[in-house]
Amino acid sequence: MTALSIMIQGTTSSAGKSFVTAALCRLLQRQGVRVAPFKPQNMSLNSAVTPEGGEIGRAQAWQAQAARLPPHTDMNPILLKPNSDIGTQVIVNGQAIGNMFASQYQQFKTSALPIVCAAHARLAARFELIVIEGAGSPAEINLRAGDIANMGFAEAIDCPVILVADIDRGGVFAHLVGTLALLSPSEQARVIGFIINKFRGDLTLLQPGIDWLEQYTGKPVLAVLPLQQGLLLPEEDSFFSRRSTRNTNSQKGRIVVPRLPRFSNQTDLDPLLAHPEVELLLAEAGEALPAADLILLPGSKSVRADLAWLRQQGWDKALQRHLRYGGKVLGLCGGLQMLGQWLHDPLGLEGSPGSSPGLGWLALHTTLSAHKTLSQHQGRLCLPGEPLVSGYEIHMGVSSGEALRQPAVRLDNGDSDGAISADGQVLGSYLHGLLDQPEALTAILHWAGIHATPFDLQKEQEKSLESMADMLQHHLQPGLLQQLSGQKCSN
Repeated sequence: MTALSIMIQGTTSSAGKSFVTAALCRLLQRQGVRVAPFKPQNMSLNSAVTPEGGEIGRAQAWQAQAARLPPHTDMNPILLKPNSDIGTQVIVNGQAIGNMFASQYQQFKTSALPIVCAAHARLAARFELIVIEGAGSPAEINLRAGDIANMGFAEAIDCPVILVADIDRGGVFAHLVGTLALLSPSEQARVIGFIINKFRGDLTLLQPGIDWLEQYTGKPVLAVLPLQQGLLLPEEDSFFSRRSTRNTNSQKGRIVVPRLPRFSNQTDLDPLLAHPEVELLLAEAGEALPAADLILLPGSKSVRADLAWLRQQGWDKALQRHLRYGGKVLGLCGGLQMLGQWLHDPLGLEGSPGSSPGLGWLALHTTLSAHKTLSQHQGRLCLPGEPLVSGYEIHMGVSSGEALRQPAVRLDNGDSDGAISADGQVLGSYLHGLLDQPEALTAILHWAGIHATPFDLQKEQEKSLESMADMLQHHLQPGLLQQLSGQKCSN
């Protein structure tokens, strides 16, 4: 029997599509429904590796967690990872097929619909319900031709759509009515109702607007979801504000992260952002690097270009001064490559072909190759206590050199990862998720001179998922939930 499908689309980016999709997956899973998430096309520099060695959007991996499933490439068959304002790396069924300019990808989309429909069909053969997340807004007129991310896909598989709007942005009724007006008649008929997200205040003051909206459109408001503060959820595309309101205590350990132009896998920093004893700051272009216990160089989609940009800010000299005064530097993935002596890109995979000198604090050099490393790992961090680490590699560079003889992580498969400098001040690793395990996070903070207590991000994220599911169950119209659960709707 083919699974039922429901698609969650939004009036804007960040309206709450990922949030509602994950909450719905967890709620239905709790009720015994075999449910899976799906996003036909995602554009994000935050990605994850699946057990079978494919790459998908980080949001779909998180939604799989909500459904208590291992992530799979069928959950996000097309992932776009921008490497310039007009170009992107295109990943199909978990594997990179090359870089395309925006105009080239528009042509590619004509052959993409069968790809995403086939992935959906494979999921539908295994599960009872597929919760599909759209991308951006379905009312982007310039992107309607060949659409595979929103209504074009919904029409292809003939599924109902729920529109989500963020009232915290203001203009929620204009967002919903305007989006609906820009859809074709068949697409308008496909919308079964609205969800108003991030509401705060007196619901009775909103009710006249809800009554008008339902009368004007003939479609119900299926839920008004309150704004929930303090949820620990991975971001899809954006990142936290420069100074988190939660982390402002001067007694906390301070970690500074340069905001690189092509900053990727920002979710690596979620454990630091959430840790109650850490102050995490972003350094913006044109600013001086503030004093810190630890400076963390994050992943990058264009490592040579981002390293050149970092030098333009004068931050290479600031990093050298930080090390001279006894500070620590941690590099993750692209950040590890920056810490080496040379970066080579002979094929021009991330920009113009050529080589660039690295920061030179680790005796290694990196050469980009067409083969992309995608793998999951477990191992032991080479710091006191040798805590367990688990994570995944996503990179096109191959590193070699004397520094790798003193690795950062000894992997369970007998290999090693990354490097620690001879003086112990610089540590680099290819593992995304290096900080996710509580003991490993504590060890790295202690290495940086920050004596913090263990913090379990995954446990806190599970609490957030349960809270989201509880909220959705409380506010969503029960008839819809019963219908999605395969039960008979009450009149």
